[in-house]
Amino acid sequence: MLLRVIVVILGKNPSGKTNLPDRLFLIYNIKVHMDTKTTQGVTVHVSTNYLPDYSSPAQQHFVFAYKITIENNSEFTVKLLRRHWHIFDSNNEIREVEGEGVVGQQPVLEPGENHQYVSGCNLKTSIGKMAGTFLMERLVDGKQFQVTIPDFTLIIPYKLN
Repeated sequence: MLLRVIVVILGKNPSGKTNLPDRLFLIYNIKVHMDTKTTQGVTVHVSTNYLPDYSSPAQQHFVFAYKITIENNSEFTVKLLRRHWHIFDSNNEIREVEGEGVVGQQPVLEPGENHQYVSGCNLKTSIGKMAGTFLMERLVDGKQFQVTIPDFTLIIPYKLN
């Protein structure tokens, strides 16, 4: 997927040259990658973003946001009970995070519905990876099942060049 971002900088031309506009349009083509995985009719999409304003590379502190979309493509109403993450830093450090729901919620999804949330992750290096599962429950019969979250990379943009 290609996302076109247009940034408009408003203001007077500081150089005084007449060939430069008062408004400067900067166009960026940003390649947006979304990882997707489906388990038992539940599809999970993940997209990531580096947050330079919250990061401090000199102090080995890199902050990333990730957006998760959970789609219920099954024929059953499901509830997200728990999350379980493995966070891999490129310095061989591995963290494990477990807990109820996601960002304080345990969403219930009817067939055809989706739930979206944004969360974040701190790394000590500029490259890492996350992988995990959601524990879901079919409300019709109480059957619990694991939904795989696709592995996704956390990487600062200039490392991609």
